This record gives sequence, C-alpha cells and structure tokens, in this order.
Amino acid sequence: MGTLDGKVALITGTGGGQGRVAAEIFTREGAKVVAADIQARANEETVELVRRAGGEITGFGPVDLTDPDQARGLVEAAVAAYGGLDIVYNNAALQRFGPIPDFSIEDWRTTEAGELDIPFFVSKYAWPHLVRRGGGVIINIASQAGLIAGSTPPMIAHTAANAGVIGMTRQMALEGAPLGIRAVAVSPGPVITPASERDFGDDQAARDAITAKTLLKRFARPEEIVELAAFLASDRASYITGVNYPVDGGASAW
Repeated sequence: MGTLDGKVALITGTGGGQGRVAAEIFTREGAKVVAADIQARANEETVELVRRAGGEITGFGPVDLTDPDQARGLVEAAVAAYGGLDIVYNNAALQRFGPIPDFSIEDWRTTEAGELDIPFFVSKYAWPHLVRRGGGVIINIASQAGLIAGSTPPMIAHTAANAGVIGMTRQMALEGAPLGIRAVAVSPGPVITPASERDFGDDQAARDAITAKTLLKRFARPEEIVELAAFLASDRASYITGVNYPVDGGASAW
C-alpha cells in the first residue's frame, strides 16, 4: 500500500530532472498523476516511463505556465482527467543568471515570471478544487537561493524569486488552514539534472564552485529531493504546514 493511494497529483515541469522523478515516485506511492511541461516530447517520454512501470498518469504539453490562461486550462484538464485534485506539486521553473550590472530587465522579468508567477497561477486556479475535496496539499519547490546568496553563478533574480516562493508558501498555509489545505516549500541545493549536466559538462572547476558551499561537497540526486516531497504530500505529514525544508547538503547551515 502506497502513502499516496487514492490521491490525484498535478506535477509541473515533468519533462525531466526532479519533475520526471516526482512523477515516478508519486505514482509508485499510488497517486494518479497529471504531468505537464512546456516540452511536449520530453513530457511524453516521462508518461511512457511511468506507464511502463505500472503507474497511472496523464500528460499535457506543451503548456506555458507563465500564461495564466494556460495555467487555468491545465488545472481544469487535470481535474477532468481523474475527477478531482488533492496535491499540487509546483516544480516547473524558468530562470536566468548574471551579475547585477549586466542583468537585463528582460532577464529579471523572465525569471520572476518563471519562478514566482508559475506556482502562483497554478495554485490559484487549483485552490477551489482542493477546497471541494475537503482540502489538499501544495508543495512549492523553491531553492536554497531563497535563503542564502550565491556567487556561482550570480543570481539576483533567482534569489529574489525563491525568497518570494518561500514567503508565498507561508501565506498559502495561513489562508489554507481553515479549508484543510496545507502548503509546504522545499528548497534544494545543487541537483543533478539534464540542465546541470548540459551546462557544466566536464567543467569540474564549475562543479566544485557550485558545491563548495555545501557540507557534503556534491550535487543531490533528484530522488533525494522528491522522496521528502512525497512524504510531505502524504497524510503522514498532516501536521506540517507553512514551513520550508532546505535540502541543500548543509549549504544554509553556515
């Protein structure tokens, strides 16, 4: 028996990395998953992987969640797919990096939309559906950048947006508590993803610079983030709300 049996979970950003692993782990734990990504082909690969493993999943893509109309449409499609919604897993994000003097207004606005607007839009439109189920859980994936600054790479917009996600999570928890809605943030440190592998390749110096602030001196594996999120989404975590969990290899400890 899985910890998420009978639950319906909408997971965004499922085309790879943490989102793909989330789809795999949540279905392993018994949830029915609605998976969405702006990259339709990659998302379909996730759907096929999950189905081959015996999981129940429906995929939608391409979906641009910086567009509120598309976010609302996705939520309505998710509810129609399985008759309701219990868990919102806000994993999708888009960010840009660079030092303040060279960071364009477009870069700033793209990052704020890609990291702050997306979880707000999806949660806003999912909210009444969670209420109809008698409550539910919102998991917001933030970042250690919402807690500490970072020099490699420079991340002015990334820090601002993720501090916002953590603050937004607290407010969601406050407003959701009377309605049975819990909201929790998870703030990963550096994680091995297709994007990180593409960006860093064999550049060990860059990898070392990224992990230098961690106590464990390595990147996390996606499942090391997602297993916590799966617990937080389950009824076993029914007294946990309004908090942020750093999963950063100790980076924010010093």
